[in-house]
Amino acid sequence: MTIAQRQPDQSAISQGQGGLAISLSRVDKSFGALQVLKRFDLTVPAGQFLAVVGRSGGGKSTLLRLIAGLDRPTDGRVVIDREPVLGLRPEVRLLFQEARLVPWQRVVENVGIARGPDWRRTAIETLASVGLEGREEDWPSVLSGGQKQRVALARALVSRPQILLLDEPFGALDALTRIEMHRLLEGIWRERGFTTVLITHDVAEAVALADRVIVLKAGEIALDIAVDLERPRRELADPRAVDLQRAILETV
Repeated sequence: MTIAQRQPDQSAISQGQGGLAISLSRVDKSFGALQVLKRFDLTVPAGQFLAVVGRSGGGKSTLLRLIAGLDRPTDGRVVIDREPVLGLRPEVRLLFQEARLVPWQRVVENVGIARGPDWRRTAIETLASVGLEGREEDWPSVLSGGQKQRVALARALVSRPQILLLDEPFGALDALTRIEMHRLLEGIWRERGFTTVLITHDVAEAVALADRVIVLKAGEIALDIAVDLERPRRELADPRAVDLQRAILETV
């Protein structure tokens, strides 16, 4: 089977109602003399699950920070839903590799940390959606690594974001817990339809979760490939998945 570089079939993206489109146009990003992104163009349709793969220093985290509004481009435009990104936006949430829970607040308080209207009820409902029903009053210190990451995911989801940005959120978890988190995230994404951008070094993870994978190399897109595999994805020994992984690995 030959894997051609191609854009994903937009008719196959059925989750767009809950997401927002992202566009980067001729974006440059430099840190002093170091140019990290070079005339970078990328469009992510509403509701798409995009995985970004690449070696360290290739621009992955910089790309995520620009979309999140945590940093500004040196040149070019970053746009969400036709509005330029000038800072943090309430529709966008970011999940890191570390759970970053507040140790002196209970689980429910960590999830409802923004303390909006009816925050406790909403936080409890969101905890149930990530499989932590009944753990609301626990302290973070008694949780396993996977449970802490579920709390962090609940905190990101509690405001029902339309874009979820993931910066290697499962990299520190053991293999079985990582698979559980993959299934949890995929199920919630399929239900809510938010746009997702996942940064990962794990090619198998990218193929397991994404609609589309791009490979960043020296600040440019070296490969842009659709992942046309049925969901839910449980068998990555499928020859099509193996071929996709091989194409990505040959480019990284």
